[in-house]
Amino acid sequence: MQHLNYHHLRYFREVAHEGNLTRVAERLNLSQSALSTQIRALEARLGQPLFDRVGRQLVLTEVGQIALDYADRIFTAGDEMLATLQGAGSDVPPLKVGALSTLSRNFQLRFLEPLMAQPEASFILRSGNAEPLLEALRSLTLDVVLTTEPPSSAARGAFTAHLVAEQTVGLHGPPARLGYDSLRDLLAHEPLIVPTESPIRTGFDSLVARLKVTPKIVADVDDMAMVRLLARAQVGVAVAPSVVLADEIAAGTVQTAPFDLAIKESFYAVTVRRSFQHPALDGLLHP
Repeated sequence: MQHLNYHHLRYFREVAHEGNLTRVAERLNLSQSALSTQIRALEARLGQPLFDRVGRQLVLTEVGQIALDYADRIFTAGDEMLATLQGAGSDVPPLKVGALSTLSRNFQLRFLEPLMAQPEASFILRSGNAEPLLEALRSLTLDVVLTTEPPSSAARGAFTAHLVAEQTVGLHGPPARLGYDSLRDLLAHEPLIVPTESPIRTGFDSLVARLKVTPKIVADVDDMAMVRLLARAQVGVAVAPSVVLADEIAAGTVQTAPFDLAIKESFYAVTVRRSFQHPALDGLLHP
């Protein structure tokens, strides 16, 4: 029986994802004719065409779609094997964690506390935007990604989003700024520090619209670490979960206003399905 040539399959997968033979040939340092020969050999082995040419683009046929699905699973399994076995020489490899660059540092520390309590445990923490972090998770470069929103519905099939915490969002600032009889008065008169483009911001915008208040936003920031610093510097009243300002609240330099905003922020740990999860993950996801 003639076996499948995995070099042919790899080249097909690269072209299928790129959709352009020339660019793939340049990236792999092959001639275009050599790459075409490899793909034709795979088509001959399968007995079916894998691509239709539409203009300058290569479009997968139905057989090509099926072949690509198998190819992705085959090479993902190979990547998983390498990622697992590369840590075989040590007792436990470092847990590779990705976190949104805007995520509360205090939340990240709380998530990692059980791991840090283990003398032999170690971790690698990488910050960035959601898309590259999830791509690194998909390719098994990361073990888990911490975020405030689950992956989009289009990407959800590849990932599992674990809800690990949910925090009530409040108003936090110097005690002298919080002495109002109503939430409406506070929002109408005090300078506010508000996170941008997030579930918190969506809830805040809905709140001020409902109260018919035009807030004085003195700082519109996308980094919870900066929200914390600005609140600590008494620039204004911060709209944030209490975990962001936990140290300042404990020290009494910042207090929380006694008003319910009816806004919550959720924290997720996103993982990818794999046969060999890092041994520390279960304890972090289910403390």
